[in-house]
Amino acid sequence: MKLMDLYKTVIETGIANDLRGREEIERLLAEEKKRYEKLEEEEREFYDQDRLFNPFSDTRILTGDPETEVRRIIVGIDMEVGEVLLAYLLNKDQRKKIDLIIAHHPEGYALTRLFDVMKLQADLLTLSGVTVSVAEKLMEKRIGEVERRLMPVNHNRAVDVARLLGLPMMSIHTAADNCVTNYLTKLFEKEKPAKLKDVLKLLKTIPEYRKSVALQLPPKIVSGSEENRCGKIFVDMTGGTEGSKEVFEKFASSGVSTLVGMHISEEHLENAKKANLNVIIAGHISSDTLGLNLVLDEVEKKEKLDFTSVSGFERIRRLDRS
Repeated sequence: MKLMDLYKTVIETGIANDLRGREEIERLLAEEKKRYEKLEEEEREFYDQDRLFNPFSDTRILTGDPETEVRRIIVGIDMEVGEVLLAYLLNKDQRKKIDLIIAHHPEGYALTRLFDVMKLQADLLTLSGVTVSVAEKLMEKRIGEVERRLMPVNHNRAVDVARLLGLPMMSIHTAADNCVTNYLTKLFEKEKPAKLKDVLKLLKTIPEYRKSVALQLPPKIVSGSEENRCGKIFVDMTGGTEGSKEVFEKFASSGVSTLVGMHISEEHLENAKKANLNVIIAGHISSDTLGLNLVLDEVEKKEKLDFTSVSGFERIRRLDRS
């Protein structure tokens, strides 16, 4: 499989699992095209052309020829300098030559514009019942905070090393997070867990979370108790990074009773408790792993690939290849 074909499959999968719906994504891409067409010629020199077909700024080919033939891939949640050097060392055995590095958490210019995908959170808040003007206002402040926080980061460290060693590298972030969000949302809608303990039981039936339980990191209730009723559940696992700390009262007033997320800061948790929301932390690395596996399943529907798993990731297939 060519790297570009893999990349486009990842994007398509991310769009197919985006809770905003394909029509909304197409509208956003059409708006981006109009903005591009209005740019002056000198402004187009540095324009990221991927934005015309890829709505996820944190999912990108970071280095390498898009026409590279990909057969063996090393995948991890965080692929930094150490993991890139590991891939290089593994390539000393030509029988197992690695063709591509995939990181979940973005590196390079996929990290630079991580804040862009946070606009997705405002749309999801609106879908949960929060007034659109309120959702956009809350996220506007938080997006600015994240953008400024990322400005001084040395974004290209790992990508520079991969480039020097001749190793293609890409990141798959929101495209994968959309998959886990959609997967769990549909699971809860189908199974209709009554109490928080039922949510925990459901999560523990999923292989990625079962592995986390074995590593002593089980899904955990951090606000509420096992016997609390779930009410309306909102799965908060996509949109770049943690959202506004002021959103929890809005969730409660829109009818949400239970949040299921990857992680939560202490300040956000305190605000959730003040809003009398139940909060379940499914797990960070386990949720990221689930999202990546769902994406890679779609990739492997086109061609079976060979994966080496590192940095918290484990390849678990849901494909029937019998």
